[in-house]
Amino acid sequence: MSDHTHEPVVIRGGTVAEAAWSAPADVFIAGGKVTALAEPGTSAPPGTAEIDAAGMLVLPGGVDPHCHVGFTSGDFTSLDDYRQCTTAAVFGGTTTIVDFAIPRPGQSPADAAHAQRAKAAGGLCDSALHACVVAWDDTVPEQLRSLVADGMPTVKMFTTYRGETMADEDTILKTMSTLRDLGGMVVIHCEANHIIEDTQTRCSHDGRIGAEHMAATRPELAETASVAEVLAIAESLKAPVYFVHQSTPEAVELVAAARRRGLAAWTESVAHHLVLDDGLYAGPAPERFVCCPPLRPRPVVDGLARHLATGEISTIGSDHCCYDVAQKQSRRADVRAMPNGLPGVETRLPVIFSEFVAGGALPATLPATLPVTRFVELTAANPARANGLYPRKGTLMPGADADVAVWDPAARWTITSGALHMATDYTPYEGRAVTGRPRTVLVGGRVVVHDGVLTDPEPRGRHLRARPFTPRGRCA
Repeated sequence: MSDHTHEPVVIRGGTVAEAAWSAPADVFIAGGKVTALAEPGTSAPPGTAEIDAAGMLVLPGGVDPHCHVGFTSGDFTSLDDYRQCTTAAVFGGTTTIVDFAIPRPGQSPADAAHAQRAKAAGGLCDSALHACVVAWDDTVPEQLRSLVADGMPTVKMFTTYRGETMADEDTILKTMSTLRDLGGMVVIHCEANHIIEDTQTRCSHDGRIGAEHMAATRPELAETASVAEVLAIAESLKAPVYFVHQSTPEAVELVAAARRRGLAAWTESVAHHLVLDDGLYAGPAPERFVCCPPLRPRPVVDGLARHLATGEISTIGSDHCCYDVAQKQSRRADVRAMPNGLPGVETRLPVIFSEFVAGGALPATLPATLPVTRFVELTAANPARANGLYPRKGTLMPGADADVAVWDPAARWTITSGALHMATDYTPYEGRAVTGRPRTVLVGGRVVVHDGVLTDPEPRGRHLRARPFTPRGRCA
């Protein structure tokens, strides 16, 4: 496998945006790393290639903390491999993904992680992994020690999907306790399964179990109840915890309150919960929007988005699951059997930038737009911090990997599935007009995308070994 080195490069004329500041600067790159941020016009060594970024934002490449690549759940497997997922990622300005190694029945957490890690070399950009624990036995503590030592300190857990990935409270507590002492962290999907199963049974009796009724089958209360319970476990252990795809302001506020009490706790939201609402389930193709948690009513979506500006949301992921229309339609009459999840690794950055930085979709009680520095914090710096990848990823400070999105903040375009690169035939944002997109994307100092063209198709993706953390160091 080739390394990331390439000829020296300087990106000139743009405005560099970090999580804490933005200013005009030239970015010097050599050996796959950022070597300097300098005053505009600083002279470059002979042989240095120049990239003109006049009028552009120069951003750290996005870090997507929540991608499912070739993910099998129930009877369905998502359709992309590492090459396809990371190709879509770089076209959207994301240069690092964090995938999940979720064991199949009978497979150990360590075996699942090692099998998934072996696929990383097929990618166009780097990737890291969350391991996963479903059930506790005497072998799990040693597996967790081995995984953390091998650079996989984050472990996904689920409080739902009985019989497949659901972990009971005792398993969650033991896993949190073990990881706390190893410098690891549980990354958890919170929906109270008993509430969901009861609700789905009642919906089924009433003939309301098809895709058009998705929102009713997984109520908001199931999420908040589960978040409260997991927070209680984490606080009792003084263990760090990261909540994935929080979809309601109440869930976010529970985590924020625990953080104020001193718990190291992260809130992740995902693009579709911040932008789309449950009115789409009343449309002609409700199955295309089935995800867990489901899309919420517009007032809930707006309340969630408010926390982008209050600072209570820590990261924005995609929860990318690349199913196609045929897979979605095949079980549209019963959401309990449907593949849950939406494709989004390519659209995460453009949609969030357009909606909240360029478009000003925040509630009227808050500033009209999100600062670009906060955009970088949410989509690059904090995901890198939460996953033990900072300051190698999520920043353009000297010494960081030279993963860069030269971003055109004024580009106006319309999202269509045919023009995207994900391994599916639809996008939940079909026909959406957006503002802002990457013009040039560099991975390890090499230009891989320019003006919508893949300029370097050679796979150089590396599996990243994440650092273990101290609990105090996890929260931004």
